[in-house]
Amino acid sequence: MLRDTRLIFVRDMKLALRSPTWLLIGIMQPLLYLFLFGPLMVSVVDHTPGFPPGGAWEVLTPALIVQTALFSGSFAGVGLLTEYRVGVVDRFRGTPASRAALLFGKVLAQAVQATAQSLLIVLVTLLVFDLDASPGGLLLSLVIAAVLAITLSSGSYALALVLKSEAAFPALMNAVLLPLLLLSGVLLPVSEQLAPGWLYHLARINPLTHVVDAERAAFRGDMSATELLTGSLLLMVMAALALLWGTQTFRKENA
Repeated sequence: MLRDTRLIFVRDMKLALRSPTWLLIGIMQPLLYLFLFGPLMVSVVDHTPGFPPGGAWEVLTPALIVQTALFSGSFAGVGLLTEYRVGVVDRFRGTPASRAALLFGKVLAQAVQATAQSLLIVLVTLLVFDLDASPGGLLLSLVIAAVLAITLSSGSYALALVLKSEAAFPALMNAVLLPLLLLSGVLLPVSEQLAPGWLYHLARINPLTHVVDAERAAFRGDMSATELLTGSLLLMVMAALALLWGTQTFRKENA
């Protein structure tokens, strides 16, 4: 299985590197938020209660890393649907490759791409803006982003194989991702001081909110924060469930 995983991983990475434009397009939206929205937060963070500790860039940058991993992983199924349409998935069925490896190789490639995009965002913020992040916290935040990409891409691949529709899949993902993103506090933290009670409690149900909190705690190097432990444990549980769903779906569809 390890050999087959490596083969699928190398194949998908080669396909991604042949058209690196898509990797750059994936970070265009976070960069626009950095340049056009970030300066507005500089004066807001210091004078508004309810923001996490740290400056504007320490609050915004880790949230944008989560956003990058979110969109990168969630729409991974679009590529799989294209392969399904042109017959690549059918050809994989005729090989002795491990069915679990077909998934693991793909999600690892998505994790590497999401990490590379996140690292580019951090480098831009370090070079252009007044970002203060500890090396250990920065490394941990990239690990969290990679695990999130694995989680979402696993679920995305499984959902794509269930739907088998290139038209329905993006529409469904957009309908699900928009409320999750708004409730996660990516742009403005959904805290008790800032949000009405019903919105705050609704946001706490959103698992992505806890991942964003954990990412911010890791980014500022606060390893003892409760948010970091809660978000990390929740993310690991979601990753295990998503990989289980994805593995079962790949085995069923490629039997």
